[in-house]
Amino acid sequence: MTDLLRAAGAVVWRGEESRPEVAVIHRPNYHDWTFPKGKLKSGEHVIAAALREVREETGLTVLLGRALPPVHYLSSGQLKRVDYWAARVAEDDGFAPNEEVDELRWLPLEEARRLLTYEWDVGLLRALKVAPLNTVPLVLVRHGSAGSRHDWQGDDDLRPLDTDGRSQAALLATALPAYRPELLISSPSARCVQTLEPYGAELKLEPLLSEEGQDPQKTPAMVREIAVPAAVCSHRKVLPDLIRTLSGKDVHLRKGAFAVLQRAGGHVVSVERYAARPPAPLTR
Repeated sequence: MTDLLRAAGAVVWRGEESRPEVAVIHRPNYHDWTFPKGKLKSGEHVIAAALREVREETGLTVLLGRALPPVHYLSSGQLKRVDYWAARVAEDDGFAPNEEVDELRWLPLEEARRLLTYEWDVGLLRALKVAPLNTVPLVLVRHGSAGSRHDWQGDDDLRPLDTDGRSQAALLATALPAYRPELLISSPSARCVQTLEPYGAELKLEPLLSEEGQDPQKTPAMVREIAVPAAVCSHRKVLPDLIRTLSGKDVHLRKGAFAVLQRAGGHVVSVERYAARPPAPLTR
């Protein structure tokens, strides 16, 4: 039995939201026009893979917006899933033709539709237009694994991440650059602080995100006021009600997992949930 082959990429856009252009690449080995994408490396988070593949194939460093519908197709007889996001350019190092990608074109949507080789890519263009493109991400993180509450001796707020939790925090740090949070806010609990620390930015401690200090009105109000890209780390007892209040969605997160709420015009336009572990390695 073979596992699902995983890949990731993005539909990168620029210009006015009402009349965007998208980046389309030509691959000489396949004689096709498509969007930048590629296979996940072993142990790589799917979001980190999307950033890496876009950068390698286009020279663009991007910020991820809404997730687009994943694409499934057979590749050499094996089922392949490609996860895509709408993405904006953060940095442009310049496109350099190579053996894998020899041309990049910025095209209006209709011209891109006519050029694209695959019908599933045309479907991504349709999905691109169904919701706002200019969004502000809010990443809500459940702290990583921290052993057993019952086995810990002392103040529970001092209970640290265990080995699995530290691995989850390190993986999260590879995904957060997709959103470039300007503000990192954490429950004062050590396990929450340590979950965000590997990203390497200054943290603000907020008692309203703690298990004891949460408030059904004040906690959502505090988070709702955040107007910049942000990452917020809290607990199982806090996050489901917080996400439900902000978005109307029932989302439950395992330890180390996170939800991304994309916001536009004061409203949540998409809610995505991501695991705390990379996909299982491919076996044949």
